[in-house]
Amino acid sequence: MDNNNFKTRLRIAKKEILKKSLNENEKRGLFMGSAFRLGTELVAAVAVGTIIGFILDNWFDTKPWFIITFFFIGVIAGILNVIRVANNMQKEDK
Repeated sequence: MDNNNFKTRLRIAKKEILKKSLNENEKRGLFMGSAFRLGTELVAAVAVGTIIGFILDNWFDTKPWFIITFFFIGVIAGILNVIRVANNMQKEDK
């Protein structure tokens, strides 16, 4: 009788350990996805700003002023996007 009780408790404990490890793996995957998303937001904003600056410089023949200006506008926009997305992610977690 004691042996069956022990085996049952052991089986339940193994199932709970497996559930915890799966949950930790899911959290790690979500974290990596979030980090990738934040990085992409920042890089995309900087790239778009720089491209717009490059196009305007070629159009108005003012190299490198628009590239520099729109690069920094892209950096600022990217940082603001990252802050906004991170705040939304925090709200979703609660």
